[in-house]
Amino acid sequence: MPETWWRGAAIYQIYPRSFADGNGDGIGDLAGMRARLPYLASLGVDAVWLTPWYASPMADGGYDVADYRAIHPDFGTLADAERFIADAHAHGLKVIIDVVPNHGSVASAWFQEALADPAKRDRFWFRDQPNDWRSIFGGPAWTQVPDGQWYLHLFAPEQPDFNWDNPEVHREFEDVLRFWFDRGVDGFRVDSAALLVKTEDSFEDVDGVHEIYRNWRRIADSYPGRMLVGEVWLPDQERMARYLRPDELHTAFNFDFLASPWDAAALRRSIEQTLATHLPLGAPPTWVLSNHDVVRVVTRYGRADTSWDHADRRDGAPSDLELGYRRARAAALLAMALPGGVYIYQGEELGLPEVDDIPDELRQDPIWTRSGHTVPGRDGCRVPLPWSGEEPPFGFSTGTPWLPQPEAWRKLTVEAQEADLGSMLNLYRTALRLRRDLLGDGTLTWVESDPHVIAFTRDSGVTCVVNFGPDPAPLPPHEKILLTSVPLTAPTLPPDTAAWLV
Repeated sequence: MPETWWRGAAIYQIYPRSFADGNGDGIGDLAGMRARLPYLASLGVDAVWLTPWYASPMADGGYDVADYRAIHPDFGTLADAERFIADAHAHGLKVIIDVVPNHGSVASAWFQEALADPAKRDRFWFRDQPNDWRSIFGGPAWTQVPDGQWYLHLFAPEQPDFNWDNPEVHREFEDVLRFWFDRGVDGFRVDSAALLVKTEDSFEDVDGVHEIYRNWRRIADSYPGRMLVGEVWLPDQERMARYLRPDELHTAFNFDFLASPWDAAALRRSIEQTLATHLPLGAPPTWVLSNHDVVRVVTRYGRADTSWDHADRRDGAPSDLELGYRRARAAALLAMALPGGVYIYQGEELGLPEVDDIPDELRQDPIWTRSGHTVPGRDGCRVPLPWSGEEPPFGFSTGTPWLPQPEAWRKLTVEAQEADLGSMLNLYRTALRLRRDLLGDGTLTWVESDPHVIAFTRDSGVTCVVNFGPDPAPLPPHEKILLTSVPLTAPTLPPDTAAWLV
């Protein structure tokens, strides 16, 4: 794999609690992940990205990190993590892990010191009087401590924000990067990358954040073949581009593409803007359809409104899952054909829908509690994967899964889909195999097409065509059909269908 492997990589996102359980306690862990590495290698991905595996009270799925140099006991030990990294490399897979620099945990040694000694509070944002900022999870962004001061938390109260005006915070995170790079980690996904630096008036995209990433880039570049990818939710592409300058992050998630509706004009506009932002900087674009924070793509694409907005999740909105499944297949071929890297969230390759009917008493997302039990939150896209069998836990565990799996998932297990040549899993395997040889990094040339169609040709000569319209569309001139999202029964492309041609 080239040293700049991330430029065209297919990267599989693992949510550790829900991927595979190796010890039977109902919670996914490192033993389970190691046992399933052959599956990931056979899928055809190039790397895995793990959401936080660190020691944490788990107030927000591990994004409240108490100790970056320790593994949460639910997942295993530091030695288990080192074995996972080594085993992943042996299977030809790179390893990306999360770093969460905006906030920590109330259980961390630093925050406990701050509570005990006001002289040690400058690692966080403590104030005598709070301002009117609101938490991203709902409610006020400030919580009062017993002596009367207030601390800032842009997310849950259990996640106090770090003060990046303090050089000690810089030194700590630079040391954390080196700690894991020294253990063989190939990259970091930077959580909430635009929120670190605050002023009295703003906490998003403040200019001082860029100096942080320049320092981090120097550290990453001192290790061969390492990368930084940012979670940068910014509506302004020009502002986002500043994070991708050659001395900052290597790449960033493309949330504009994820949030766009299933519409040819909207998605083409997103693709064009992404390429215009990335290519002049030499940064590879990334293409993302789903992750652990958004409604699963099969459910989203089956709704009347197929766009995505964190502020309006539309939880429980009616969805035509058959239509959503068809569109998700086509979207997968679109995303995998575009130039750059592609991220696949666990279960996406199985066509899993959102689970909307989790019993209230089992919900664990802090959004559920912070919203006063009015917003269900993100648990529905975090339900443990179905691997095999006819009933829960579908091979995920020998115990009871931490979130319940629908009985209907018996048709969506890895085992069931491996036996079905037309399954979503086999579509992904075929597409990823072709992509590795023919697509990935590079450029595209648009092909003239109907307004309801997106068509482009890649450097290798492969043409991708996607029909978003209500009627069949003609195929561009070609010699051979490499792959289609559904079988073709005529020399035209049906609605909500994609094809790869040469």
